[in-house]
Amino acid sequence: FITDINMVPLEPSDEEAVEQVMRQAAKYRSVGSTDMNAQSSRSHSVFTLHLTALNPESRQALRGTLNLCDLAGSERLDRSKATGARAKETVAINKSLSSLTDVFVSIGKKASHIPFRNSKLTYLLQPSLSGDGKTLMLVNMSPTEQSCSETLCSLRFASQVNKCELGKAKRSLEEVDEEDAASISSSMSATSSRAPMGGKRGGAMKSPPARNRRPTGGRPGRR
Repeated sequence: FITDINMVPLEPSDEEAVEQVMRQAAKYRSVGSTDMNAQSSRSHSVFTLHLTALNPESRQALRGTLNLCDLAGSERLDRSKATGARAKETVAINKSLSSLTDVFVSIGKKASHIPFRNSKLTYLLQPSLSGDGKTLMLVNMSPTEQSCSETLCSLRFASQVNKCELGKAKRSLEEVDEEDAASISSSMSATSSRAPMGGKRGGAMKSPPARNRRPTGGRPGRR
């Protein structure tokens, strides 16, 4: 179960509203200083964008989700010299990355059970890694000789990811009832009047009203 998450309805053409959400999420990203990195990420960051398009004439809704995940890097305590709260953060980061590795190993072996519930990170990313979509991972490595051990760990992690096959992505298209089809017209009229000038609009697919969306917790952006 994941807490401290907010879902905020947005008009896609309202750039300022989108930027405001991104700025608010960035405020809760935990960053601290260690001997390895003056601006070390002390938490993972996950930004999830839920997209829904509705065709009022055919009464069909197309739904999709984009997860942007910035993982905090693993580090060794003997090099980072982290103590107290920083040391606890390091242990938590490394534990969640180990859980993510276990998930990739299980997917690569096509195991019947995938341990998504072993950490909040893997539980949150379960929809992206369950075969209904596509996943792209970029691994950053340090070019310095002193970081050789961390580089090898990153390469081993990437090797496990490379063995995974999620299968063909599926399109989530569903029928909607008359109430949703009728409410979309009035909702689009209201959001169009609030959208900034120059925002692109057009086509039959339109964003549906957010009448069924509810926030699920407190501070957004922090994981």
